[in-house]
Amino acid sequence: MSSIPVGSHALLLIEDVPEDVKLITTALRTIVPADQIKVVPSGEEALDYLFGHGNYAGRDTRYQPALIMLDLTLPRINGMEVLRLVRADPQTHVLPVVVVSASSQQRDIRTAAQLGANSFVRKSLDFVSFSETLTLLARYWLELNIQPPHPSAMAR
Repeated sequence: MSSIPVGSHALLLIEDVPEDVKLITTALRTIVPADQIKVVPSGEEALDYLFGHGNYAGRDTRYQPALIMLDLTLPRINGMEVLRLVRADPQTHVLPVVVVSASSQQRDIRTAAQLGANSFVRKSLDFVSFSETLTLLARYWLELNIQPPHPSAMAR
């Protein structure tokens, strides 16, 4: 994983269920150091983090996470709306977003794809299988994928 600027995070995990947060962060610990995972429990806080509003006012939004893992069922602003707003903004529209959801409904999978999700992964009760899936996803997006430059770098 490349060098991450101070105060930024490699991965933004948007998840409101503490047990799922623990499961996901445990699964990712071999790929992403704990201090490089930013966990937010709501869609509203995720948007504040990404766009430098609210408690994150003043955060340098030129430094965005290399990967967003997004639950769909969130308080205040749901995951689909977060995805829509991320894709609508020039600063964040190319960020990789992996939906990690308990849903297997075709409607949710289709809507997430139409809104620009890069991947849709179903949460599994089988920890070993789920852990392996998350590790592969994180390894791909954080180690193998070449990210496009930030919009501000392209303006130069």
